[in-house]
Amino acid sequence: MLGAFANAFKTPDLRRKILFVLFIVVIFRIGSVVPAPGVNVKSLDTCLKAAQGGANANLYNLINLFSGGALLQLAIFALGIMPYITASIILQLLTVVIPRLESLKKEGQAGQAKITQYTRFLTVGLAILQATAFVALARTPGRLFQGCQEPLLHRDDWFTVVVMVLTMTAGTGVIMWLGELITDRGVGNGMSILIFTQIVATFPSQLWNIRKEKGIATFVVVVAIGLVIMAAVIFIEQAQRRIPVQYAKRMVGRKMFGGTSTYIPLKVNQAGVIPVIFASSLLYLPVLVSQFKQGEGWANWIQGNLVKGDHPIYMVTYVALIIFFTYFYVSITFNPKEVADNMKKYGGFIPGIRAGRPTEEYLAYVLSRITLPGAIYLALISMIPLVALVLLNANQNFPFGGTSILIMVGVGLDTVKQIESQLQQRNYEGFLR
Repeated sequence: MLGAFANAFKTPDLRRKILFVLFIVVIFRIGSVVPAPGVNVKSLDTCLKAAQGGANANLYNLINLFSGGALLQLAIFALGIMPYITASIILQLLTVVIPRLESLKKEGQAGQAKITQYTRFLTVGLAILQATAFVALARTPGRLFQGCQEPLLHRDDWFTVVVMVLTMTAGTGVIMWLGELITDRGVGNGMSILIFTQIVATFPSQLWNIRKEKGIATFVVVVAIGLVIMAAVIFIEQAQRRIPVQYAKRMVGRKMFGGTSTYIPLKVNQAGVIPVIFASSLLYLPVLVSQFKQGEGWANWIQGNLVKGDHPIYMVTYVALIIFFTYFYVSITFNPKEVADNMKKYGGFIPGIRAGRPTEEYLAYVLSRITLPGAIYLALISMIPLVALVLLNANQNFPFGGTSILIMVGVGLDTVKQIESQLQQRNYEGFLR
């Protein structure tokens, strides 16, 4: 692998792409630590050290994860990549519902460019909403950091609020631009690499906190468990069911076409990390609503059972939502009828299965069977931080589990495969050989 990495830097074109990606990553991290205008840095540092996020910070832990800690530091890139992720998911779901978006998806590159433009507009709108909500929380420090009484803003007036909202929204726009630059001129998917960067940025501090709070023995155990979890995630993420497809020979003029064999790869984790994000976001909604109705019976029940991750009701609900959203997302992203129709259109068939409706039913059957272990796998990985909260009391700084490990492994594998493919084009062996 080290030899393949050296070969990547020996190739001038590939070396320029990798160095360009590293340059963008540095700029991205700088923007994640520079505070927005109007932030009282000294008071913010005091509240961060005293509260370490507080109980109320559970409402936006997911956004803070994708911002690499920039959210709770009120940085220029405080919102991170989360508005773009939300906008992409919304557009993907609306594609199934709105015929216009579905037709654009089928138009190829031109239609995809139009959907990308809609995603950008929606990202800016969501960024304005999220920035406004978060700045409003910053005006009352007790909601953001439990027990914090220090003023987080130098001046609590409308001008400071507007400037902070505009700055954070502009930061989201810059993040979108940086991600597209990486995709066009670098290696890998730009947005995925930026997400990977922000999550990895929190790893050293999380591991060091475990070392300080729990001692060297617990630290070694956590690292060993983390390596085992990472190896298992890599194994499952690459696992797939290959359905063989045979294309019949056909004459077009004087030329013979077809007669080739290929396969349809159905991954065990067909849904990726989306079900975990959906489940986490949906669990936060009732907690958010209950904060505005404190003192009522149903609000107290939510605060007692759906806030802390070590509660059995929280765990059961979390697992059930992940399994549900896994089936839901797979059902809207993989259409067996469309695949079967395309195969029939081009003369393809699955050996032993008739073309048309029997092929559609067979694909749906295989997909439902393979989705179950994928959903259980996502639920188990997502439960790791919750189990760590019970066993190690380290939920806030346990890095090997949940959304973070799934994204890191997925993005890392995808980027390595893209570098490997470019190395093989130049007659070098790849990283994974």
